[in-house]
Amino acid sequence: MDAVIGPLRGVWQYRGLVAGLVRRDLRMRSLRAVWGNAWLIILPGIQIAIYTVVFSQVLAAKLPGVDDSLAFGFFLCAGILPWAFFTEIVTRAQTLFVEHAPLLKAVRFPRSVLPAALLGTGIVNFAIPVAILLAVLAAIGRWPGAALLAAPPVLALWAALALGLGVLTGTLNVFFRDVGYAVGIALQFWFWLTPIVYPASIVPEAMQRVLAWNPLTPLVMALQGIVVQGVWPAWETLLAPAAFAVAAAALGWGAFVALSADLVDEL
Repeated sequence: MDAVIGPLRGVWQYRGLVAGLVRRDLRMRSLRAVWGNAWLIILPGIQIAIYTVVFSQVLAAKLPGVDDSLAFGFFLCAGILPWAFFTEIVTRAQTLFVEHAPLLKAVRFPRSVLPAALLGTGIVNFAIPVAILLAVLAAIGRWPGAALLAAPPVLALWAALALGLGVLTGTLNVFFRDVGYAVGIALQFWFWLTPIVYPASIVPEAMQRVLAWNPLTPLVMALQGIVVQGVWPAWETLLAPAAFAVAAAALGWGAFVALSADLVDEL
């Protein structure tokens, strides 16, 4: 239990450092940009407009069994936005410790602060497009209703899975730099093996059995159901992803703790 409480206590005690690292990361992204942090709103706004207008109206893409001209656009948003959140954390975790090597060598602080700051940045970057999407849904009368209350626990599983896998592979990448390249390739395959840009119901039965082994499949389908149809997820389908997320978090933190003594020396 202390292996869990200890890191959380360290993050709370150094919450000022966590917030400072998040602000620094967000500021660096808009450095030398005339419009600064406004791009954090403009870019996801354009992205959502492309999904809802281009795919649903221009390309006239439809969801099977759903007679709604905008449904496919919101279907894409419900899958791609959490996937972007997931991949941002996993990808940036590959260089997390390498980028902060000077800080790790010069200052003594709980190492759990860095993953916490990474998660914080990812949440901020994710919250902005989600807020825009919800505003659009409310403006056009497509608010998901009470089913939206199911989104936070589903997204918590996305975050736990992303952070666990990110910390695990990011720690290993310090010692074996091939890991980062392998993760990039794996994410490309993982994207297409997750029903994000296509409904799982349209793929062949053999492919559906493959998708069933993907822990992200029930998570993305749950969010798509909430956003597009306003339906609550079938909670029993989330048990396997929850177990996978817990295992990933435990493996990630276990590897981080086991190798932390050699981490700084390797950097």
